[in-house]
Amino acid sequence: MMRSIEGQSIVAATHNEGKLEEIVALLTPLNVKILSAKTLNLPEPDETEITFVGNARIKAHAAAKATKLPSLSDDSGIKIDALDGAPGVYTADWAETSQGRDFVMAMTKSHNLLEQRNAPHPRKASFICTMVLAWPDGEDVVFEGKIDGTIVWPMRGNLGHGYDPIFQPNGFDITFGEMDRWEKNKISHRANALEKLFKYFAN
Repeated sequence: MMRSIEGQSIVAATHNEGKLEEIVALLTPLNVKILSAKTLNLPEPDETEITFVGNARIKAHAAAKATKLPSLSDDSGIKIDALDGAPGVYTADWAETSQGRDFVMAMTKSHNLLEQRNAPHPRKASFICTMVLAWPDGEDVVFEGKIDGTIVWPMRGNLGHGYDPIFQPNGFDITFGEMDRWEKNKISHRANALEKLFKYFAN
């Protein structure tokens, strides 16, 4: 039997303020109260899985167990076809430095690898978002979102985050990095996953 979340408090198992705002905006019609892992001082668990759904499950179940509340998490990244799907689940890892994350470095690395492989144009890629809503008793449901596009170079735009300046979604002539944040949120991989979650509970 499908569970209801209407009128409940849900933990957004993220310390990312941007993700939190997107989740709150998209789930408002479901009449749920969104609490953030950051304001609840929940630790960020180690993401030790090699799949998006595996890492999302780690975060969602850790938050649900700690708070005794339904918890929603996501794991997301970019898969570049000509790099055999890399960086994929290691998207954030490619940006790690001793001083924090450097996505300009990560995007440059991606471009250089494509050049080394003499990858043909258009250089196809997809942003993937896998969301998991977990309950304290261990049950969960999974929602996957995706948006296809191409890798462009040089980087364009200073909006968004991560690999947005080199990702041009299909049907658009601008990158995510050039796109208004709320316009991007209407079509993004995360919006796609949240829309599936919304439909699941709205029906």
